[in-house]
Amino acid sequence: MFFYELREGNEDIFADLLLGREEVMDPESFFELVQSIRRRIEDTFTQGTLIQAIAEELEQDYEFIAISDDRLTASVNVSKTDDDNYLASLDTDDDDESGEADYRGLFVDFPGDGNRPN
Repeated sequence: MFFYELREGNEDIFADLLLGREEVMDPESFFELVQSIRRRIEDTFTQGTLIQAIAEELEQDYEFIAISDDRLTASVNVSKTDDDNYLASLDTDDDDESGEADYRGLFVDFPGDGNRPN
């Protein structure tokens, strides 16, 4: 199995997506393929992100497999502390075993003097 990565973002926000493929594709060919897909769909994709849309095209037409949470069979939380080791829930609608909700965070720099309270 050979692995490839799509990355999207700028200096402040970053996302990545891993793909697997049984046959090797040299990096330059992979780059050119991704660019051709990007140019074709960049103004029309309906997925949440451009890399998700490109990954979907790579899966449908080029024998890639997007490695995402949707494909997880098991997730284990590992810690040096026994009580912090557990088999995590894969149900995205529920909270995890610790009772914490699944969420995404975003950090934003606001203009000003830097003395804003948190």
